[in-house]
Amino acid sequence: MDVSELRKRILHALDAARKDAVTRRTEVDEASRAYEQFLENIAAPLLKQAHAVLRAEQQQFTVHTPAGSIRLVSDNAPQTFVEFVLDVSPRVPQVLGRVSLTRGRQGVVVEERPLAPGKPVAELVEDDVAQFLVTEIPKLIVRS
Repeated sequence: MDVSELRKRILHALDAARKDAVTRRTEVDEASRAYEQFLENIAAPLLKQAHAVLRAEQQQFTVHTPAGSIRLVSDNAPQTFVEFVLDVSPRVPQVLGRVSLTRGRQGVVVEERPLAPGKPVAELVEDDVAQFLVTEIPKLIVRS
């Protein structure tokens, strides 16, 4: 192969990689802005409602808002919680629901799953969060 042909191919590949990096940064920035709106307008209000429901049922939980996430934490076991975090590692950034459970000898067990697989962060709605909470909150309370 001619050196000039190899050079052209390498330069073309580098240019394409730079363009992809710029596009990726833009997508991550947009997802981050959408995630902040999601936390403020959807996740926080629903977790506060879930907190009120649990308190009415004599379940001791508190809502925490560490940087970049929101968490419903058991007052009795701080390692037992449900939270939402932004995952920018996949090609399309997504919100993960994370459940952490303290289980005796097993220690802390953490499960993560996309809140709404394949759905852009900006398109998440209250029902996505509600479905996750209805599925996962019983795990925080009922010991198997």
